[in-house]
Amino acid sequence: MRLRGRSFAWGERTYLMAIVNVTPDSFSGDGRTQIDAAIDYAVRQWNAGADMLDIGGESTRPGHEPIDEATELARVVPVIAGVRERLRDAVISVDTYKTSVARAARAAGADMINSVWGAPEDLLEVAAELEMPIAVMHNQAGTHYDQDVVEAVTAFLRDCAERALLCGIGPERIMLDPGIGFGKTPNHNVRLLDRICELGFPTLLGTSRKSTIGKLTGREAHERIYGTAATTALGIAAGIDVVRVHDVAQNRDVISVSDAIVRDWRPTGWTG
Repeated sequence: MRLRGRSFAWGERTYLMAIVNVTPDSFSGDGRTQIDAAIDYAVRQWNAGADMLDIGGESTRPGHEPIDEATELARVVPVIAGVRERLRDAVISVDTYKTSVARAARAAGADMINSVWGAPEDLLEVAAELEMPIAVMHNQAGTHYDQDVVEAVTAFLRDCAERALLCGIGPERIMLDPGIGFGKTPNHNVRLLDRICELGFPTLLGTSRKSTIGKLTGREAHERIYGTAATTALGIAAGIDVVRVHDVAQNRDVISVSDAIVRDWRPTGWTG
C-alpha cells in the first residue's frame, strides 16, 4: 500500500498507528478538546515515530454518549486540516463510521478510514469512490455469541473484506481489526490475538490501555504501558501488521526489537 509517497510493505515490518482523540470523554484520559492542543499532540505523536495518525472525534468507551455528525465534524475536520498543514507527508486516518465525516475528512487531508463498526455498505462505497484504504473492526452490542467467539469474529471480518473487494478496494488497502475490548469479555480478548492473521489481509491490533490489560495487571489506564507493550510484541509474533497505540515512543522500541527477532528486520544504518 502506498500513501503520501510512503510504502507499507505488509509482512516485512510492523507499522505504528498513533491515537489522537479529540474527545472530552476518552477512556484513557488522553482526549483533547482544544483544536490547537490536539494538533500539537498529533505532531508530537508523529515525531515520536508514528507511521500513521488516527484522528477521532467520538469516544467508544463503554457507556459513551453517541454524538451527531455536526459535533463530530466540528471536532475532527479542523484538527485534520491543521495537522495536514504542519505535516505535509504524514499519513492521516480518520476514526469514523459516518460517510459525511469520511468525506469531509478526505477534503481536509485524511488518507484513510478506520471504522469501529465494521464495513457499512455506504462507507465502503465512499472509501472506494475517494480511493481511501479502510480498516474495519469487529464490534457488537453485548458479549453473547451463538458460536465460538473466534469463529464469529473471523467470519464477520471475512465478510467485510469480501464486500470491500466487491466495491473495488484493493486487498492491500483493506485492514482487519478483531476489535479487542469491543463486544467481548476479557477471556474472548485473550483468545483473539492470533487468528485474525489467518484471513490473508493486512491486520490491525488495538489493545492500547484496554480494560483487559487493567484486569490482568490491576493498573489504571495511564499505567498500562508495559501491559500494552506485551500485547504489541505478542501481536507481532502472531503476524499483526499495524498496532494502534497511545504511547508511541515506548511501542516504537517494542516494534523495532520484535521485528528484528520475528521478521528479520533491521533499522537503517544497522551494521551488526
